[in-house]
Amino acid sequence: MISPALIWTIATNTVREAIRNKLLYVLLFFAIALILAGALLSSLSYVESERILQDIGLAAIRLFSVAIAIFVGVNLIHKEVDRRTVYTILSKPLSRTEFLLGKYLGLVLTIWMQMAVMVMAFAGVSLATGAPLTPTHAAAFFLTGIELALVVALATLFSSFTTPMLASFFSGGLWFVGHLTRDLRDLGAASDLETVQRLTALLHRVLPDLESFNLSIEAAHGLPVVASDLWLPLLYGGGYVAILLVAATALFGRRDFR
Repeated sequence: MISPALIWTIATNTVREAIRNKLLYVLLFFAIALILAGALLSSLSYVESERILQDIGLAAIRLFSVAIAIFVGVNLIHKEVDRRTVYTILSKPLSRTEFLLGKYLGLVLTIWMQMAVMVMAFAGVSLATGAPLTPTHAAAFFLTGIELALVVALATLFSSFTTPMLASFFSGGLWFVGHLTRDLRDLGAASDLETVQRLTALLHRVLPDLESFNLSIEAAHGLPVVASDLWLPLLYGGGYVAILLVAATALFGRRDFR
């Protein structure tokens, strides 16, 4: 029986461990620096300066949040194994599933906290420069948070059975490809070969469609969104995360730490 209390204990310990990681603060510093630099870059343009400012800010939040999720996340389990503290932890009345879910939840909370800092910096720069903030911005940040939870699940999956370097490579590669699956599907649909059409359609269904979480264009242009733009990606992301975590716990459960 999975204990939510034990998972929460591992999660809080993971948050404390993650916030001591210097890499997190380095990436957070560069993200905020790029958001602030967006004000300077946008001032060089006489046309759509507010859109340029917010495009840069939204891109910085997504890019650096994903970088933190991958490079910090893939090391969490590896550090426990490398320092052999995993033996002490798993010798207690704690299952491997609870351990892995706690690690995942802790990293998600850490990523969301650092994203909140970036969002505050973005809002501050926008207000200082007179750029508008609309409900669409809140929707964009919400979906970015869901995307990050999915990326953390990818990092957790790969770190459960491989080295941090390979886990980083696989997670980053899937994140990059995940933003291209729609283009891949559309290119395949335009092909005259039925095999190509089926293959690209299958890849679009199997690989994560991360563009479904991207409302940057709508936010930067102040375009409205409807409820389905939020709850459909939420259901999709939640289902994908569940599948990844089930696979991660299955692989981690078979891992030999000797």
